[in-house]
Amino acid sequence: MNHGLESWFKTDSDIPVIFALLIAQQTMNEPKRYLITAALPYVNGLKHIGHLAGAYLPADIYVRYLRARKRDVVFICGSDEHGAAITMQALKEGTTPRAIIDKYHAIIKQNFADLGISFDIYHRTSEPIHYETAQEFFTSLYNRGELEEKENEQYYDEQAGIFLADRYIIGTCPVCGNENAYGDQCERCGSSLSPEQLINPRSTLTGKTPVKKMTKHWYLPLNKYEDWLRNWIEQEHATDWKSNVAGQCKSWLDNGLQPRAVTRDVDWGVPVPLEEAKGKVLYVWFDAPIGYISATRQWALDHGKEWEPYWQDKDTKLVHFIGKDNIVFHCIIFPVMLHLHGNILPDNVPANEFMNLEGDKMSTSRGWSIEMEDYINDWIKPENGGESMADMLRYYLTTILPETKDSEFTWKGFQTANTSELVEIFGNFVNRSFVLLHKLCGGKVPVLHSELLDEADQGMLTQFKISADKVADLLEIYKFRDALSEVIDLARKGNRYMQEKQPWITARSINENAQAQKLIDNCLHICLQLTANLAILVNPFLPYTARKMCHMMKVVDKMLEWENAGKSKLLSVGYSLREPKLLFRKIEDAEIAVQLDKLKAAAAKALESKKQTEKVNRQVMQEEIKEQAAQKPMIQYDDFAKIELKVGTIVTAEKVEKADKLLKLEVDLGTEKRTIVSGIALDFKPEDIQGKQVVVVTNLAPRKMRGIESNGMILMAENGDGKLVFINPDGRADEGAEVR
Repeated sequence: MNHGLESWFKTDSDIPVIFALLIAQQTMNEPKRYLITAALPYVNGLKHIGHLAGAYLPADIYVRYLRARKRDVVFICGSDEHGAAITMQALKEGTTPRAIIDKYHAIIKQNFADLGISFDIYHRTSEPIHYETAQEFFTSLYNRGELEEKENEQYYDEQAGIFLADRYIIGTCPVCGNENAYGDQCERCGSSLSPEQLINPRSTLTGKTPVKKMTKHWYLPLNKYEDWLRNWIEQEHATDWKSNVAGQCKSWLDNGLQPRAVTRDVDWGVPVPLEEAKGKVLYVWFDAPIGYISATRQWALDHGKEWEPYWQDKDTKLVHFIGKDNIVFHCIIFPVMLHLHGNILPDNVPANEFMNLEGDKMSTSRGWSIEMEDYINDWIKPENGGESMADMLRYYLTTILPETKDSEFTWKGFQTANTSELVEIFGNFVNRSFVLLHKLCGGKVPVLHSELLDEADQGMLTQFKISADKVADLLEIYKFRDALSEVIDLARKGNRYMQEKQPWITARSINENAQAQKLIDNCLHICLQLTANLAILVNPFLPYTARKMCHMMKVVDKMLEWENAGKSKLLSVGYSLREPKLLFRKIEDAEIAVQLDKLKAAAAKALESKKQTEKVNRQVMQEEIKEQAAQKPMIQYDDFAKIELKVGTIVTAEKVEKADKLLKLEVDLGTEKRTIVSGIALDFKPEDIQGKQVVVVTNLAPRKMRGIESNGMILMAENGDGKLVFINPDGRADEGAEVR
C-alpha cells in the first residue's frame, strides 16, 4: 500500500514528520482485521447531533474508508440499556424500563441509519447473549481472584426499601448551591460529585432523607494496575494517541486509582452470577463495554463467522470511538478488564471533545440541543432534498469536529459552510462538468488527446494522485477535518482549472480552429476523471452524494473502492453519462430563522418545566421538614445556647458568577463585616436587599461555595407559595445585637 509519503513531504511540511513515520510503520505492519466500536448510547431518550459528532460520524468515516480499502473490518455499536438513567426515565414517563429501552432503541437505531451511519451490527445489552457474555466475564475474573469483596455503607431509602444509585439521590450542590444536584454530578455547574458531598441529600423516589446501611459488593482493584497502565499508555501509545486523550489518562494516573465497584444494589441490570449476590446486578460501567464483545458474538452468529479472533488475536486492530466523557472508561478501566480477561487491548481511542450549540453547552434537559430525530423530520424529506440533506449535516459536522478541543455548531455556520463549500465549490464543479459535457461533447466521455496536453492539464492529472494520498494519510491518523478539507480543495482546484481553460469560450472558435474541439475534449475529459476521483474521495464522508455521482456517471459502486483513487482513467472514452442533477441545494435564510426560533422555544419550554419541577421538589422538601419538625425530640436549653445568632445589615449584594441561586453578601455585624454566600437569588434581586436587617448564625464553620468562603448563614423562612422571606427584627436593631 502506497501512502505517497514523498509527495506528502513536498507539499505539506506543516504535518509532523512523526505522523508520516507512523504511517510508514503501519504500512509494514498491516493488521489482519479491524474491530471498530462506537460508544454505546444510553437509550433513556433521544440523542442529539453533538453525540453524532462525538463518536458515530468519525467512526463511520473511518470504517467506510477501511471498507473502500477492502480491509476486514467489523463496525460495532448498540444500545446501553441498563443503569439508573433508564429507570429514572421510566419513572418520568410513568412506564417500565423495558418499555423505555424498546421505545428509544428503535428510534435511535433508525436515526443512525437515516444519517448514513453504517454499523455492521447495532445490538442491545438487554439481549440474552449479552447477559451470558457479561456474566461469564465477571465469573472469569471472580474465579481467578481478580475481584475484591468489601462491605461499606451506602445510602438506603427506608420507605422504598432499596439502596439508592447515585442518580436516585439529589441534594444541594456544594459548589454552586443548586438544590437539585444528582449524587454523581451537578447538571448546573458540571461538577462531578459523590452522594456524600451533597448537602441535605434526599431520595428521588420518596423525597425522604436516606440513611446509611451496610452492604457487600465486589470491586475491580484498579490501584494494583497503575504501573501496568502507565507503561502501556506511555510506552506503546505516547506518540499516536491524541494529546487530549493521553493528557486525561495521565491526570487520572497521577491522582491515583482506587478500587471500583462492579456490582450494584438495584433491580435493573445483568444479575450478578453468585448465590450470595441475589438482588444485585453488574454495575452499568462494567457491563456496558462488554456489550462490544457480546455484539461481536451476535454478528459472528448472524454471518457464520468466528468472533474470538476479533477479541483475542493480536493481529486485530481495536479502535474505540468515543466522546471525552468516556475516556476514563475506555483508556483506564476497560483495558484493565480486557488485560485480566486475556483479550486484546485498544490500539487507539480517538476521543473527541464536546460540541456546543449557538454559544452554549448542548443539553437535552435544558432544551438546548438539536436532536437527530428533529433534524431528520425537518430536513430529510424528498421536498427538502432527501438524502442529500443527511450528507449536508455530515459535511458541516465533519468540518467542525471537536477533534482536540470543543467546537460549536451554529445554524448560520451550517448554512454558510454548505452554500460556500458544498454548493459553490464541490457541487458547482460537478454540475458544470456535466452540463458542458452534454452541451459540447454530446453527453459522452471525450477522447484525451495526449499530444495537446499542456502544463495545466498535466498538473491536474498529477493532482489526482497527490490528493488521494493526502486524504488516505490523514484518514489513517484520524484527522477527518483535514482529510475532508483536502477533498474540497481538490474540487476547488478543478474549478480553477476549468475557469482557466474556459471550454465554453473555445467552443466559439470551432469553425476557425481545427484543434478547438480537441482542446475542449481534453478539458472535459480531465474534469470528468476528476469527478470520478471526487466521488471516491468523498464517499467516506458523504456516502449518499458519492452514490448519486455514480448514478450520474452510470458506474457501479465498485468504482468507489480506494484502489481506484488517484487514477486518471476511471471513465471510458465514448461512454454516455446521464443528464446532470444538482447534488446539493442552497439553504434559505427563512429556514435558518425557523430553526433558531424553534431552539429558543424549546429552551423556554424546558426552563418552565424545570421551574415547575423545582417548585414541586421544594414543596416536597417543605412537607418533609414539617414532618421532621413534628418528630424532632425535645432539646435542652444548653443545646440551643450553642447557636450564636446576631443581627446584621446587608451592606452589598451581588450575583455569584455561573450560579443561578447564589448571592454574595457583605453583612455588617457591628464589630466586623462578613462575607456570606446565600442561596436566595431566585427570590431577591441584589439591589432590593441592600440595607435589609437579617438574623445571622455567626458560629458556623466556614464553607466554600463556588470558590468563595462563606462565614455564616442567614435565617430565612418560606411562605405558603414556597417563596423565601426574611426573618427581620421587630424594629431597627443595632448591628451585632444578639438574638436570644
